[in-house]
Amino acid sequence: MWAASCLASCCAACACDACRTVVSGISRRSARIAYCGLFAFSLIVAWILREVAAPLMESLPWINHFSHTPSREWFETDAVLRVSLGNFLFFTILAVLMIGVKTQRDPRDSMHHGGWMMKIICWFILVIFMFFVPNEIISFYETISKFGSGMFLLVQVMLLLDFVHGWNDKWVGFDEQFWYVALFVVSLVCYVATFAFSGVLYHLFTPSGQDCGLNVFFITMTLILAFVFAIVALHPAVNGSVLPASVISLYCTYLCYSALASEPRDYECNGLHKHSKAVSTGTLTLGLLTTVLSVVYSAVRAGSSAAVLSPPSSPRAGKPLLPLDAREEEEEKAKPVSYSYAFFHLIFSLASMYSAMLLTGWSTSVGESGKLVDVGWPSVWVRIVTSWATALLYIWSLVAPILFPEREF
Repeated sequence: MWAASCLASCCAACACDACRTVVSGISRRSARIAYCGLFAFSLIVAWILREVAAPLMESLPWINHFSHTPSREWFETDAVLRVSLGNFLFFTILAVLMIGVKTQRDPRDSMHHGGWMMKIICWFILVIFMFFVPNEIISFYETISKFGSGMFLLVQVMLLLDFVHGWNDKWVGFDEQFWYVALFVVSLVCYVATFAFSGVLYHLFTPSGQDCGLNVFFITMTLILAFVFAIVALHPAVNGSVLPASVISLYCTYLCYSALASEPRDYECNGLHKHSKAVSTGTLTLGLLTTVLSVVYSAVRAGSSAAVLSPPSSPRAGKPLLPLDAREEEEEKAKPVSYSYAFFHLIFSLASMYSAMLLTGWSTSVGESGKLVDVGWPSVWVRIVTSWATALLYIWSLVAPILFPEREF
């Protein structure tokens, strides 16, 4: 027994030393990666608790105080929402603390990039504390998460528009025939993929013998938008480019597919899954991994986007993620920050809401989607509305300079 106790103490000491080594190795240039790692870890924790925490939560009187015990799916959803709320509060608090940071001389700059052991401990305390709050608070958070998720999807659209316009401007800026040919080839490939993908959608989601008017409407509207993008972009008054139009068309088609694939498994027009409600562990793991990568990429892309996050006094270019030489560190302190720390953390707050909705099937459809990730009619409509919002924002980015020539866009 004494030997086992000593062994346990040694293991705990080694684990603590390892944690200190890891957190002390996080430099100011790799802080964004560390935040993304913490966020990804929170999603993994939420998924694990969704699978294993339901029996324990059923025994907690301040959670299960109902006259009739809810279904197991209710406790699984509640576990995900509580972890998400802790994650949301953690990043929201950081966002509030970082409001107004303009230069690296601000003491809060060190708080943003350092103190990782304390921040990790605070994150754990917040997540654990959420399992002691009343169910009414969790229900309120579930409601506002739907709106927060919509805002996160809107940020994704803004990042995509910024990316494709920057891509087009860079290749056109070379002013060489090779790059013009490359623009044409990429645009052609995107349009061919859009129309081919649309044909696959008609085949999978409008099976013969079924009344699938809603799916036909979704797919047809996406095709119409693709034509509208090309017409508006090539109009002489707009003086646009076909590359952004083709990329946005392909993205809208992908959103349409994602929406149709999220339809309930027993819906007669969802031919993708052959009306099967069963899902293998491998399929579930792949779906969750895709979700995690998508959310983390969007967050880090937002955190690195100079166009979206740079305060007015900062340079437009983003910072490198690798550490600088120690001799340059003092000079760096006098420089303005290259992105808004407050908005960076706000992106993770919104992403926490979005990931909770994905893991719970947007909460209202847990009963019908069972163990499936991101399945149900709320998910369908969120994807479709996002696709239409993407179309409107892209068209607005083309016509706004014409309607308001005195303003800079």
